[in-house]
Amino acid sequence: MSCSEDFLIPNEEAQTICIQQVATSPHRRSTSFTSSIQAANYNRLPMSEALPRKLNSAIRFGDYELDPKRGVLSQNGVPLKLQPQPFRVFELLIARAPNIVTREELSDYVWGDDVYVDLDQSLNFCIRQIRSVLNDSASNPKFVDTLPKQGYRFIGPIPVLPAEPPPPSTGDQSQQSLANRNRRVGDTNPPPAAPNAVALQDPPPHLAQPHRGNPEPPDQPEAYPPRSSHRRLWLFASALALLILAIVLGARTLRSRPLTNAASKITSLAVLPLDNLSGDPTQNYFADGMTDEITTMLAKNSTLRVVSRTSAMQYKGAHRPLPEIARELGVDGILEGSIARTGDKVHMTIQLIQAPSDTHLWAESYDRNVNDIVALPNEAAQTIAKKLNSAVPQPSPQRYISPEAHDAFLRGRYLWFKGMNEQAGPYFRKATGIQPDYALGWAGLAMYYGQGTLAGEIDPRETVAGLEAARKAVALDDSLPEAHLVLGAMLFISPWDWVQADPELVRAADLNPRYAEAYHFRSKMYVTLNRNEEAIQLEKKAMELDPFERPYGLAYTYSEARLYDAAINDVLQRLESQPGDNGLHWMLCEIYRRKGDLKQAAQEWEKATLLSGDKDTAAIIHRTFQQGGYPALLLWRLNDLKQKATKQYVSPVDLALQYAQLRQKEKALSLLEAGYREHSPLLLSIQQDPAYDFLHSDERYRAIIRGTGLPPKY
Repeated sequence: MSCSEDFLIPNEEAQTICIQQVATSPHRRSTSFTSSIQAANYNRLPMSEALPRKLNSAIRFGDYELDPKRGVLSQNGVPLKLQPQPFRVFELLIARAPNIVTREELSDYVWGDDVYVDLDQSLNFCIRQIRSVLNDSASNPKFVDTLPKQGYRFIGPIPVLPAEPPPPSTGDQSQQSLANRNRRVGDTNPPPAAPNAVALQDPPPHLAQPHRGNPEPPDQPEAYPPRSSHRRLWLFASALALLILAIVLGARTLRSRPLTNAASKITSLAVLPLDNLSGDPTQNYFADGMTDEITTMLAKNSTLRVVSRTSAMQYKGAHRPLPEIARELGVDGILEGSIARTGDKVHMTIQLIQAPSDTHLWAESYDRNVNDIVALPNEAAQTIAKKLNSAVPQPSPQRYISPEAHDAFLRGRYLWFKGMNEQAGPYFRKATGIQPDYALGWAGLAMYYGQGTLAGEIDPRETVAGLEAARKAVALDDSLPEAHLVLGAMLFISPWDWVQADPELVRAADLNPRYAEAYHFRSKMYVTLNRNEEAIQLEKKAMELDPFERPYGLAYTYSEARLYDAAINDVLQRLESQPGDNGLHWMLCEIYRRKGDLKQAAQEWEKATLLSGDKDTAAIIHRTFQQGGYPALLLWRLNDLKQKATKQYVSPVDLALQYAQLRQKEKALSLLEAGYREHSPLLLSIQQDPAYDFLHSDERYRAIIRGTGLPPKY
């Protein structure tokens, strides 16, 4: 169910287009007959009142500033997120202030005649966006006022616009008026302005108030046409009525047709993060979760190439032109919007943009009760796919999902993506507790166990619960790519069974060929099996699909294959465009350490810590290396891990690595054996690390490798 808070023309009211518009553009957007009359009356105003003026510089009103040259609206110097179409609507309202601007005039200015859009939805969306960034409201407006059946007007403090030229001489009046009539905000080469002229002149007394309707015509003697004139008038009126009826029916038909040819050219799409307009930062998880689900449903239910959530999520809160974002993401369509949840009500607005031309193609608003929100992403995705002629046949109806379980899952996934795995776990458990047959909830719980184990934060002996959760997810929904991914991952992590793990990872990629995580984890498994070339190709595929999930991914694979120069070159190349990515600096630290360049490793260790926001620890790293070199850093790290182990689980393999770098053989071997008894998955990668090379000839080390079942690399 769509919502239009600024819908000016009731559905049952006849809609038409004036004769002049029909003659010039048979495929015009439908507007109201009232608006056509209003436009005609508007043109009776003197030119100095009715037409927009060129905005040569920034216009201030209250705390806000509109800069037409830069296309930016800001508040106290801070840019606000207002996309091009709403910006142009607002620009015209300010240029015409305090007069009314009809919906038709706004449509002409923003979209012109060459693009078909749903005028009601598109303008309503623009007005809502303007009011949203200005903290304005339709019921108690401070800046933008709605005048039913007439249009909109700017009612804030009227800004002083740049100077207009003085009135032309009488002989030039008609030509000058025609020139002014054809000007628009932003036109180039305007007539020169008089030095002392002001932009908004006081109107004549009879026009001192904003125009509210048809002006009273001057008194004239009544004229009675002859009888033949009455007959011709009735014939004309009848023809006009038939034409109006045809236009109304045609307009309704157009509204049900697919979008323009421009829309049919959209084959790739990015779903930008939905803005959280609830006014409550704790609802960010909900906005991000709905963005993720719309992205997933579009990828699943259309032939569109949809970029990954992590690639699009980097533009959260970005105030950048949409064509620029689209070029960076390699797409020709952008979906953006906002969502707000207040109590048990949810309001979502989305709009579709053809990126190269920055053309607004479609917009829709949805109002739902919170209990009905689970189905909304799929509904929106199906609508978009149909609009773009890219829908695919729908599978069996979606399974019922409890709103409470769904909300718990969204919270858990939000935290998990932020790297807060420990905090995410309880929400995944809550989701499965509320609804035991919720496949995604079980997949999330398996993700929690897998991530925690690989990070050395969860005792590997607990991963049996993660494997069981993954098996439940697949049993509940065999069509879920995430379920097959986590099952493949847990089979590799827990029983070290790569023979069964591989088909599950392949199945995940088959279900969603653009699922980068499936390729990445398969690459991670292959490099431990000494299948380096295959691992590199798989990671390249993962990076191609999602270059922003882990920018260090390919460098990691190169490093595991001991191709250190290739790994360094890859990181340095990515740092050119992402200099502040601390993950890339951590990766560079690890590569330099494995290559033996310990000074560079220490510098990158310090830099990565600083970029993560820990200035105190970065200072300790710098001072420790200056005083005792890299061995001193290893001892400091050992002490840190031991203190941590008094409060939480720390893998013995993490401790073994520090002793191996210090070449303390006995302690390193003893800790590796402890890791083997725990069945730690961290043992699966020790053959790739040169720190253990000095142990290769030791029988205890070889026994550990044989126990893992991995092919030996010594």
